[in-house]
Amino acid sequence: MRLRPGKSYPLGANWDGLGVNFALFSEHATQVDLCLFDGPDSTRESVRIPLTERTDMVWHAYLPDVRPGQLYGFRVHGPYNPRQGLRFNPAKVLLDPYAKSVARAPVWDPALFGYKQGDPQADLSKDDRDNAAIAPLARVIDPAFSWGADQPPNTPWHQTVIYEVHVKGFTQQHPGVHERLRGTYEGLASEPMIRHLKELGVTAVELLPVHHHAIDAHLVQHGLTNYWGYNTLAYFAPDTRYALEDPVREFKTMVRALHAAGIEVILDVVYNHTAEGGQTGPTLSLRGIDNSSYYRLMPNERRLYQDFTGCGNTLNMQHPRVLQLIMDSLRYWITEMHVDGFRFDLASALARELHAVDKLGAFFDIIHQDPVISQVKLIAEPWDLGEGGYQVGNFPVGWTEWNGKYRDVVRRFWRGDGGQAPELAERLMGSSDLYEHSGRRPYASINFVTCHDGFTLADLVAYNEKHNEANREGNRDGDSHNNSWNCGVEGPTDDPDVVTLRARQRRNLMATLLFSQGVPMLSHGDELGRSQGGNNNAYCQDNPLAWIDWRLSDADRDFLAFTRRCLSLRRELAVLHRRKFFQGRRIRGSTVKDLTWFEPSGKEMTDKAWEQHFVRCLGVRMDGEMPDEIDENGDHVSGDTLLLLVNAHHEAIPFSLPQAGPGLGWECLLDTSRDQSRAGLLSGEQYDLVGRSLALFRARALR
Repeated sequence: MRLRPGKSYPLGANWDGLGVNFALFSEHATQVDLCLFDGPDSTRESVRIPLTERTDMVWHAYLPDVRPGQLYGFRVHGPYNPRQGLRFNPAKVLLDPYAKSVARAPVWDPALFGYKQGDPQADLSKDDRDNAAIAPLARVIDPAFSWGADQPPNTPWHQTVIYEVHVKGFTQQHPGVHERLRGTYEGLASEPMIRHLKELGVTAVELLPVHHHAIDAHLVQHGLTNYWGYNTLAYFAPDTRYALEDPVREFKTMVRALHAAGIEVILDVVYNHTAEGGQTGPTLSLRGIDNSSYYRLMPNERRLYQDFTGCGNTLNMQHPRVLQLIMDSLRYWITEMHVDGFRFDLASALARELHAVDKLGAFFDIIHQDPVISQVKLIAEPWDLGEGGYQVGNFPVGWTEWNGKYRDVVRRFWRGDGGQAPELAERLMGSSDLYEHSGRRPYASINFVTCHDGFTLADLVAYNEKHNEANREGNRDGDSHNNSWNCGVEGPTDDPDVVTLRARQRRNLMATLLFSQGVPMLSHGDELGRSQGGNNNAYCQDNPLAWIDWRLSDADRDFLAFTRRCLSLRRELAVLHRRKFFQGRRIRGSTVKDLTWFEPSGKEMTDKAWEQHFVRCLGVRMDGEMPDEIDENGDHVSGDTLLLLVNAHHEAIPFSLPQAGPGLGWECLLDTSRDQSRAGLLSGEQYDLVGRSLALFRARALR
């Protein structure tokens, strides 16, 4: 086979139309062999080529006889000294960190491990068994694709509504999706799925991880799987599990179809750790390529890994080549795959410089300076499992955050806990206490009540305790503090009073989410009544327990219609998605304060009223005149004045409606306790606010 020196950049395997350039970074290796395989069933490489060219610690070669479709891996030579953080083992074929497509997933076998398994310090030993028959392999791709007139929707943040979705779980049981396409990228892009998203009113899908991931060995042993995918093996490769034949082409086809429907694609990405785990994990890629460069090791015992993720390892963000890997991956998904943004799993781990979380760290610096990545939607999960890792409100300008404080207080308030009113008020109005001080806007807050991790919305109102027995961990996994309330009965029930209350509680939670300032995020299937039977950690359940059941009851259809109605109101009413925070005072010539809070008596809330632990009922008037709001065209934004009432007491509260304005009355737009809302109410009238309910009013001219 012909061999030329090639180039050290770009990294990975890159087809130029004439041949393929291979480039692999390894600072401490003494030799690197490129291994070519004839097919996924090959038990040995057909060709092994030592890479003799090394530039700036990158090993490289150009092969003019190699074409797209070629399978390959690497063998990397060097010292095996785990105490010094060195774990080179040329008996192990390794996956290219820049693999664009994974042609073969690893098969769990002792030969995948670089050491002889056994005693607690077995990783100090070396395993010389060859793993070529079972190692993960990469495939050279041809990146050509006809994007046509594809354009990113570029939905402004303040108009964004996110729908968190699992590619397979969303489509696997939908009767309108062709059976062959269920569970795939093309299934998600099918007409029934896009129609559902459009009719619902979401503007972006946030896909649970689609980077190719490995399935943990202990899950395989128990007949389970890593369904969610937070166990990344390849940061450039779309997961083959969701593809029919060609994952790269099919992923691009999905993005193109969603864009044509005006829907953005956001990826949930896991750059904080990899599938190789801790010191007892397998040698699949980075560990064997250059363990001490890619991973954060304990300074006094370098055979051990610093673990801020709970997954065994943490990527070493202090190393420039690791930063390059992440940045190259992000740019690739934007420029080549046309995605519109990212949600960074356990993002605090990425911000750790030495030990503490540093929002001025290198990771943020290079993102802010990058002309491509800085222009897409960036969402942080602002915590990890290390000391000081809970960083809600502390990420820099340009970032939005999953607002865990929003989730917790909304759940506690509607559960009926006392003392929640002051914080609830902050969260409903965009959490200015968290974001305004750093110059960010209300849309820095990604509001959510449920997500993939935890109870579904239906289970949140049906279970006090988690029921994770199916995960085979003795119900020890998953969060035990869910701020949930079963409405009096644990699990399924036919009690009509409990069923009615649960339905109203779901409406309360959904309406609160969609009528709050900030960016709402729905968890897929919540609008359809999806239940996991009380399992709040279904990460390993790739089965009907975690998939959406599209066979809807009448109650499910009613709730779907309710959710659509709430989203329609959010779009229609500009004051529900302001660009700037309310000030709680008169703004530039306005005759009333832009935001006013009321007691049920109709009087404005006082400091003393806010301090009362028993307060569970309050109202807020949001002025539709917004002189401080200017749209993209430079025009003044104005809208309807709204009144939102919430009552988390068990009993009904007569609420004296405040003045709507000269010649104005209140029109009830929505009440979670009623099928039909009252209309044409006068200011000052009492409104019977049913126990555990929410009502939204609009100021209207009296006739």
